[in-house]
Amino acid sequence: MKIALIGYGKMGHMVEEIAIARGHEIVCIIDVDNFQDFESEGFASADVAIEFTNPTAAYDNYLRAFKQNVKVVSGSTGWMKDHKAEVEALTHDGKQTLFWASNFSIGVAIFAAVNKYLAKIMNQFPQYDVEMEETHHIHKLDAPSGTAITLAEDLVERIDRKSAWKAGTVKWDDNHVDGSDEHKPEELLVNSIRHDEVPGIHSICYDSEADKITITHDAHSRQGFALGAVLAAEYTNTHTGLLTTDDLFKF
Repeated sequence: MKIALIGYGKMGHMVEEIAIARGHEIVCIIDVDNFQDFESEGFASADVAIEFTNPTAAYDNYLRAFKQNVKVVSGSTGWMKDHKAEVEALTHDGKQTLFWASNFSIGVAIFAAVNKYLAKIMNQFPQYDVEMEETHHIHKLDAPSGTAITLAEDLVERIDRKSAWKAGTVKWDDNHVDGSDEHKPEELLVNSIRHDEVPGIHSICYDSEADKITITHDAHSRQGFALGAVLAAEYTNTHTGLLTTDDLFKF
């Protein structure tokens, strides 16, 4: 498979390494200083482009790739609130193809399935309140993380006593705190921590007067994200439309 990389930071380098190890060819690498290469023959020859950039650049990158009829796998978060409808229209009936996930880790996919199942159970026990906490490296721009938002939305959908999620506090290494943990009982509070170089920790806690139940996914490195992105590209190569990890991982 021929792969183009959009974004060549730590994730881009790791995706490149894993893709080559799995027998794929990197035909184009686009970073901040060579956007003109979206128009290149190398980019147009790609079967799939793997995109890891930032919330402000992602949607425009999709449009540039679609212009060349190149399928996209993207792990960029934060763009959906402004461009979800446009992307759904572009990918309707397989006209263009985007595989998007807030997190490509196989472990996170399993964790998300556990979250859904546990939420269905806990919906029967209103004595338990539920909160979420996510921790990431200090360079991460968005809070809560895209993964936390996905987990929160899955939880709210299954617990009747929660009608929406709410961003809580963001705690930083220099001890300053942004935001507030004030929230209504029907809101699911999602707090964030930005610490050192943490790849990602997500915890969901159900607490009652009697006891506490907590599930946690703790990433040791970005390798799991990169491998999942390449697996998603392999899947996307033979599928069309708007795809997610629910299509890739059948639990």
